[in-house]
Amino acid sequence: LGALPLNLSIREQADSGRPTVVADPDGAISAIYKGIARQVAIRIANLSKDMTSKFPSIVVQKT
Repeated sequence: LGALPLNLSIREQADSGRPTVVADPDGAISAIYKGIARQVAIRIANLSKDMTSKFPSIVVQKT
C-alpha cells in the first residue's frame, strides 16, 4: 500500500501531539500518508460485501 521514510520528524511531530499531516499538511511525508490512506480506502471499497448473515435461510422442501 505504501512505505514511509525513516525520518526523525515523523517521531518528533507525533511525540509532540501534532502528527505529520497536521504539522506539515503540504509536505512530502504528508503526501505519502494521504496516498496510503487513499489506497486503503480503495481496497476497502472494493471488498466484496457478504450479506448472507443479514437474511434468514430459506429452505424449500418437496412435499
